[in-house]
Parts: sequence; C-alpha cells; structure tokens
Amino acid sequence: MNNKILAIIIEDEQPARDLLKAYLQSHDEIELMAECENGFAGIKAIGEYRPDLIFLDIQMPKLTGFEMLELLDDYPEIIFTTAYDEFALKAFELNAVDYLMKPFSKERFDKALDKVSTRLKNKTSAPVTIKNLKEQVRESAGPQERFFVKTGNRIDVIPVEEIIHVEAQDDYVEFHTIKGRFLKKETMAQLELQLPPDKFIRIHRSHIIRIDQMEKL
Repeated sequence: MNNKILAIIIEDEQPARDLLKAYLQSHDEIELMAECENGFAGIKAIGEYRPDLIFLDIQMPKLTGFEMLELLDDYPEIIFTTAYDEFALKAFELNAVDYLMKPFSKERFDKALDKVSTRLKNKTSAPVTIKNLKEQVRESAGPQERFFVKTGNRIDVIPVEEIIHVEAQDDYVEFHTIKGRFLKKETMAQLELQLPPDKFIRIHRSHIIRIDQMEKL
C-alpha cells in the first residue's frame, strides 16, 4: 500500500525547481511525480498524475499560477512559491495552504510541508479551500485582459478585445468572439465582475454585450 504524498512542481525557474527537489530529498513521505516549467504543462501533469500536492509558482509566463486555478478540474493541496511579497501575502490570505517566499530556507519549507501533512491526515477539504480561493482571486483581481477555456485537452485563450457578447447557458457562459464560440463554467454575475465596465454592459440576466457593438437601443 502506497501511503506517500504524490507531488508535482510547477515552476518556470530551474534554480527554484532544483532547490525544491533538494529540500524534498529529506522527506521520504513525498513522491515527486513530475516537474513542469510552465502552467500548460502543469495542467497536463495534474490530469495525468492526480497529485495530492503541487508546488505552484504564482508569476509564470504564458499562464500564471492564479490563472491555472481556473483550469483545474481536481484540486490538490497547494503551496505557492513566489519572489513577490504582494502575491505571496495575497495567496496566503486567500486560503492557500501556505506560501514560500524566494529565497526560502529548509526550515520554512519543512513547516509548509507539515501543514500539508496535517491537512491530508485530517482530510480537510481541499476543493472547498480552492473554490474559495478562486472566488476571492476573481473579486480582488478586477477586470481581466484574457480568459482561458478548457475543452478536453485543449486550452483556448480568449482576449477581452475579441469578445463580442456573452450569453448564459445553464451553469456555463458562452463567449461569442471574432474567432467563434467558447463555453466556460462560470456564472454571469462572476463574469460581469471580470469584464471592464467601460467596455461591456449587462442588458439582460442572460446577456452581456460589448458597448461598441451596439447599433440600436
């Protein structure tokens, strides 16, 4: 019976990945399944290995750690790693398991792992924690410049400037864009907070339109 904690490192900086691996060597209870240098590879690895824990860098090119949260179907425990105070404090305050401020010591790393082990032993609900984290990130982030939509193994990037209008579809919203239509699991109320208010207006409980696309009132 394998009682080990399965882990994945998602970090764009090689020295940071090397440091995490070096610190993990003294933790026999952790089995490192994969290391990824960007968020897209991280999403794929999470789907493949179903880890108990991920070490997640917040600031990564192409796809940030917080943007990754929007694409996760399963919610492992998360320890954020970052070189930026404001992001680390935000992650900690928004219900993250813990965060590691670069450069971090072995002692600080061990404390973070202790918290994860306790949560896993007590079977504290990671999905609830991550759900709250995602909602609070949305509320604090303000208008977005782009959205990510996951369809099977494909991830589409939707820039805000390409959105023509949005329509509610049960538990989803449907983006009508210049490149086609895309479904995202989201409520209209949550989406409304993420669109720039000077460019979009909600004209109906099921419709949000781009203001410069209006021809008649």
